[in-house]
Amino acid sequence: MKKILVLGSLNMDFVIRMKDKPEIGETILGRDVELVPGGKGANQAYATGKLGGDVTMLGAVGDDDYGEKLIQNLQDVGVDTTGVQRLGICSTGQAFVSVYDSGDNSIVVIPGANGRISKKMIEQNKRYIDECDYILMQMEIPLDVVKYVKELGVKGGKKIILDPAPAVPELEDDFWKGISLLKPNETELAVLTGQKVHGKEEVVKAAKSLVEKGVETVVVTLGGDGCILVNRDRVQCFPANPVKCKDTTAAGDSFIGALVVALSEGKDYENAIGFAQEVSSIVVTKRGAQTSIPTRVEVEERRKEKVE
Repeated sequence: MKKILVLGSLNMDFVIRMKDKPEIGETILGRDVELVPGGKGANQAYATGKLGGDVTMLGAVGDDDYGEKLIQNLQDVGVDTTGVQRLGICSTGQAFVSVYDSGDNSIVVIPGANGRISKKMIEQNKRYIDECDYILMQMEIPLDVVKYVKELGVKGGKKIILDPAPAVPELEDDFWKGISLLKPNETELAVLTGQKVHGKEEVVKAAKSLVEKGVETVVVTLGGDGCILVNRDRVQCFPANPVKCKDTTAAGDSFIGALVVALSEGKDYENAIGFAQEVSSIVVTKRGAQTSIPTRVEVEERRKEKVE
């Protein structure tokens, strides 16, 4: 099995449940609030570890109780956390997640220690890049660090996987060169390309524009409509598994984590996406971020039940 490095954010999520999203100036009552380990980087590392991947997490937390809990949670599923730095100069990142009865959510992130990740920190931990085969990143850490690690990875012959969230508009064309896999949703794809993405044709057109700039493969996730794979050789649609959605938190993170695990095991994109969709379809039927991510055994049992 090939080695996976996840570079990204670690946050403590404050999950607030409510009926509907409040309008501007409106005060509403929520039902409850729960503290759940999260952060896009940590979620993806957690999913990767829980699904059996050989994964190391590189990132930063504050020297506080939240940071300690986040690290322990990753260790519990076999993630190597020796690359997670504890910083005494700031607090652990925090995210305030509003979850609505529809199953949708909206999120506000306070970066904390995530915003302190620097090129110097990467240089001090470069051995993790040298030792891995896949580098999985998001954009909840400083953009200059993402760019720097991408360049190091490309020079070292690593597979670069990017979940472009939160999406940044008007990135220079050179940024896309060397990225093996990009996984935006529709909203992120629109921001990245500056194009409209209403409907399959516009999604494919926008994705192809990124392929032309150097991305090897784009997988656009479409929520309940599944996903679309676009590269120079093909365009392929993958319908979603029909399930009753309770909470979409971490659905995208679990999808990309599962996808990288499957690719690291030698699966082709068709089988890897099928596996990733199975994982995310389980996640949306549960509450929370990392707490909703299934084990490999759960996924295989679900797939076996469908065959039978």
